[in-house]
Amino acid sequence: MENMPALRVRRQRRIGAVLAGLVVLTLTSCAGAAGPNNVAGTATSHTAGFWAGLWHGLILPITFVVSLFTDSVSIYDVHNNGGWYNFGFVLGIFIPVAIFRPRWRSTKRRSARSH
Repeated sequence: MENMPALRVRRQRRIGAVLAGLVVLTLTSCAGAAGPNNVAGTATSHTAGFWAGLWHGLILPITFVVSLFTDSVSIYDVHNNGGWYNFGFVLGIFIPVAIFRPRWRSTKRRSARSH
């Protein structure tokens, strides 16, 4: 019975790893690809606003990795409306940090208390 907490921790880590893998797989399928709205030289009337910036900020880690291996994927929509797109983009970058930060901090405290 002494190993029950250790088994529970291992089970939670496995579940977390599976969920993280599913999130990465889902976000990878949604990464922005080059199109008429993502190429700087293309004349278009489309402008990306706040919501597009938010989405591009959320998928930034996946899009950045993909952009290292191909020229057809860009991390930033060049046809944007300026400040609102930028605000959404930065907000999208920090949302995952804000969601997962308390968990990182509490894990540190718990491990320090147990030693």
